[in-house]
Amino acid sequence: MTQARFDGWVSVFDSGTDYEAEMARDRLTDSGIHAVIMAKKDSSFKLTHGALSRIYILVAPQFEVQANTVLQSDAFTTEELTEIALSTDPEAVEPPLSGASGNGEAG
Repeated sequence: MTQARFDGWVSVFDSGTDYEAEMARDRLTDSGIHAVIMAKKDSSFKLTHGALSRIYILVAPQFEVQANTVLQSDAFTTEELTEIALSTDPEAVEPPLSGASGNGEAG
């Protein structure tokens, strides 16, 4: 399979969801491979499939084989991804302090 190339970088992973891309990037970083995320998502649409929704993980060409090995050997299962997504608790986020809304009022 031919990987996409962007200005000297090679794509080793792509996804339609931010959390999958971040997990893949973190896995590569933990393995000592510098990886970056390049989002090609159209913010006007809430798409997770197709050309308007891709998020790419890019590495330097000399790390392509090593990155693919890391990503294939440690691939998350659908069940693991579902568990991670469902374990996120948006209610656990602290609300902003009063007066920090940026409307000029003191709290």
